[in-house]
Amino acid sequence: MLTFVLALLITGLVAGALARLLVPGRDPMSLFATILLGVVGSFIGGFLGYALFGRDAADGALQPAGFVGSVIGAIVALLVYRAMSRDRVSA
Repeated sequence: MLTFVLALLITGLVAGALARLLVPGRDPMSLFATILLGVVGSFIGGFLGYALFGRDAADGALQPAGFVGSVIGAIVALLVYRAMSRDRVSA
């Protein structure tokens, strides 16, 4: 269980950081927010991967395609976060 949590945090940090690097613009986020972005991105990427390709954890939990999906999901989550925060600031 501890190994799973550590892997989740490390994957979340790397996926969140890559998403922030790949999407242009300034994102003043803490380290915790970056990890949370990556974890949420992993769930989004996993859901999209299952919805599009019909694969799940029984096919292997740690795959390179899963990490790419995590980064893509984190990019989607970051864009949604930006859109929501922009609406909140202008309101």
